[in-house]
Amino acid sequence: MSDTLLFTIFCLENYKAEKGLTGKEVDALFRQYEVYDYLHEFYDVLHTTSRQYIMSDIDRYISVRMTAT
Repeated sequence: MSDTLLFTIFCLENYKAEKGLTGKEVDALFRQYEVYDYLHEFYDVLHTTSRQYIMSDIDRYISVRMTAT
C-alpha cells in the first residue's frame, strides 16, 4: 500500500470518529467535495502535521467548497 493511500485511510477513519459518521457517510462527503484529491495533492505537507490540524484543515476545505457551490 502506498504512503498516500495509508494517509487517506488515516484521514477518513479519524474524520469518521471525530464527527460520529459512518465510513459511507465520510466517503460520500470526501467524494462530493473532492477531499480525496486535496489529500493526495497536498500529502507532502499534510502528513507532517498533527491529527488535529489535519481534521481542522479538512473541515475548512469542505466549508469553502460548500460555500462555492
